Amino acid sequence: MALANLNSATLKQRILPLAMAAVTAVATFAWQPTVAQAEAKPSTPVVAWDLTEIYPNLAAWHDAIAELEKSIASLPELKGSLGKNAGTMADTLEQISGVQKELLRAYVYANLIMDADQRVAESQAMLAKARSVYSSYGQALAWLEPEILSLGAKKVNKFIKREERLEPFDFYLLSTLEQADHLLDEQGEQLLASAMDVLTSPNQIYELLANADMPWPDVMLSTGETLLLNQAGYARGRSSANREDRKLVFDTFWQVWDDYQDSLGQILNTEVQANVFLAKARNYDSVLQQQLEEEHLPEDVYRTLVKEVNNSLPVLHRYFALRGRILGIDDIRYYDIYPSLVELDKTFDLDTSKRMTLEVLKPLGDEYYSRLETALNANWAHVYPQPGKRSGAYMNGSLYDVHPFVLLNHNDDYESLSTYAHEWGHAVHSMLANENQPFEKADYSTFTAEIASIINEILLEEYLIERAETKEEKLFYLGQALESVRGTFYRQTMFAEFELLIHETAEAGEPLTGAKLSELYGELLKKYHGHDEGVLKIDDVYTNEWAYIPHFYYDFYVFQYATSMAGAAWFAEQLLAGDTAVRDAFIDVLKAGGSDHPYNILKQAGLDMATPEPYQATARRMADIMDRIEALL
Repeated sequence: MALANLNSATLKQRILPLAMAAVTAVATFAWQPTVAQAEAKPSTPVVAWDLTEIYPNLAAWHDAIAELEKSIASLPELKGSLGKNAGTMADTLEQISGVQKELLRAYVYANLIMDADQRVAESQAMLAKARSVYSSYGQALAWLEPEILSLGAKKVNKFIKREERLEPFDFYLLSTLEQADHLLDEQGEQLLASAMDVLTSPNQIYELLANADMPWPDVMLSTGETLLLNQAGYARGRSSANREDRKLVFDTFWQVWDDYQDSLGQILNTEVQANVFLAKARNYDSVLQQQLEEEHLPEDVYRTLVKEVNNSLPVLHRYFALRGRILGIDDIRYYDIYPSLVELDKTFDLDTSKRMTLEVLKPLGDEYYSRLETALNANWAHVYPQPGKRSGAYMNGSLYDVHPFVLLNHNDDYESLSTYAHEWGHAVHSMLANENQPFEKADYSTFTAEIASIINEILLEEYLIERAETKEEKLFYLGQALESVRGTFYRQTMFAEFELLIHETAEAGEPLTGAKLSELYGELLKKYHGHDEGVLKIDDVYTNEWAYIPHFYYDFYVFQYATSMAGAAWFAEQLLAGDTAVRDAFIDVLKAGGSDHPYNILKQAGLDMATPEPYQATARRMADIMDRIEALL
């Protein structure tokens, strides 16, 4: 999941104006609670990253923070310098960029230490301090973009042509000018910056309620095991092979969310209203327009995604019918979509994950492979679950002068192998971008980031399917590939359609209560799962699922999971057919980093995400996988 490990303010406000996106900490798609729930096995070794490459010790970090505070305090003194001449503009932007690079170093270091063990009070204090300094940086530069706008395009372009030192900043400068209608004067920008703590509070309130305050019940499974149905327990229990256990888990878990429907509805409504306010404050016609224009994405990308996924729902419904057939269930229900179609008793330890990832990604060429080999042989990852460690997985590639860092929770299973290939795909992306772009143009968009990792998953799936030793093993890998498309393409698009719907409802002046949110979400849930067609039954209490999804506080973020799956499927379809030109175009996408708008970068590689083609390629992949399963059956 491409989610920066910052507070949600960074998702509502550009406070790192030179590198556009903030800390690139890319996580896996399957959302997990922020705080690790799993304890390490007694025999689990510690395989950890070497953070001395960032700072030699904690004292050096504290010294760096103190220097950053001084540097940030001096940034307002640069106000008025941009328009003097081209050389002065370059001096000013280089100074700001230098501060930003050091800020990222300090923030990432604190973040990585915190995620290795979230129980440590000192680590919590360090991250809080880094966030505070990060926020002050944004406030100290509230004058920057208004001043660029005041110079006008003619003068800025003239400076760019005269001073070669402005080349790393040209994309940022020109992109800022494109936003002229939506940036406020200095006073307005400072006012919005000061309001961010309030405007981003719904996410913080939600996390406290959902992760700390809601009471989670115990349930007794058919095995005699007592399962605490918190969010981690639900994720485990819903995959049970026993159907009665799954029903018990679903009914109990979603009833808790139903009990808090009114409060959770008010929290999400406040989030939506905050977004509507910000869109109006910045002179946008809608929240969707604002969110997409920040990445310079045409609205056709979003609307074409939703339209094409709706057109291909018969493919998804075919999958649910096939799932019922394999599981031997005539009346498939919502609690039947998570257990594996076939069980696989096979271990993928760390050495196996490394060896397979290297083998699987050879088709991406020597340039890619050499970076991957370097990364996998270095101490860049924190690998195994440990007490207090953050759950899930991510890659953080924000340290331009160091290298990427990867957090894993490797459990020696298939999911760990797939996650391993996914996250190192992000790492190689960062390596290639950093090598080929200056710091100011290296940080890439989520819109391209996830394509670089999902394509690795697809290549891994096809590699394992081809080499499966038994029919059951092949069915397992085919089933995993199906679930990947369902969870990343169809489910995330359903979330995206819901997010658009609730914002359009609010913009029309209609209230969003908990009951209304369940009504709107329930209609989509039933449509996507073929409830009215008799494909898969949705019980009413499950329509509270919207309250469980934290992504709705990340503001038009989830659709990029689905577009990334589509882009990866489009590239993979041709890569697997041996098209070296498409492979080279894909590598060029990785090298481009953030040197252009992500939509343009992909379009230059031959992929137009505003057309039906990539979304139809994804539906074709899902249909092809089912053809192969049915042939085996």
